Amino acid sequence: MAQPTPLMPHATATWLVDNTALSFEQIAEFCGIHILEVQAMADDLASSKYTGRDPVHAGELTQEEIEKGQADPSYALKMHKAPVEVTRTKGPRYTPVSKRQDKPDGIAWIIRNHPEVSDAQISKLIGTTRTTITAIRERSHWNIQNIQAKDPVTLGLCSQRELDAIVAKAAKAAGTDGQSAGAADTTDRDRLIEELRAEREAQVKAASDAAQQAEADAWLENKRAQEADGAGQA
Repeated sequence: MAQPTPLMPHATATWLVDNTALSFEQIAEFCGIHILEVQAMADDLASSKYTGRDPVHAGELTQEEIEKGQADPSYALKMHKAPVEVTRTKGPRYTPVSKRQDKPDGIAWIIRNHPEVSDAQISKLIGTTRTTITAIRERSHWNIQNIQAKDPVTLGLCSQRELDAIVAKAAKAAGTDGQSAGAADTTDRDRLIEELRAEREAQVKAASDAAQQAEADAWLENKRAQEADGAGQA
């Protein structure tokens, strides 16, 4: 069974590089990262800078274990106490900071295309508040002028399976069996496919026109060269 790694391996590696005389191999093995990453940290060349995390204070490593490693470069550090895995079972969905600005667009899309979905379901799916949903629904949101309805799956706010499950559940509760919702979703999908097909055809036509123009230019250039040669011989 593989040895567990520290809760924050890169931050722990940074601390060990700065505060111990352990070899890069020992640090890399203990933290479960590549030795080149440890080398980059030591040379201050790592693309990401980490604040060191003391594994002794965290209970993951003892000072005696560090001293054993420093005395013998071939010694493999042993985890003193494996970190407890933290699982989130309640509360709103966590959304990366880079995606949070897209939430209003995803909410607007669900409101427009699946009105049968309740605010509580949207809140759980997107990870937002009912106040925000109500503001978008009533068009009183402070940024309503810039909100554009976009598929939350495309935005990365949820998976297609999660969205389909919510829609199906809402449709069943409304007694529509998802027929109207499915029709709206199909319309959007067909429209997107048609736009992509038109764009592809335009690209093919442009490429064909460019090839024909290049061929015509080459023929004209060749003809001019032949005429120039004929004039020179005359």
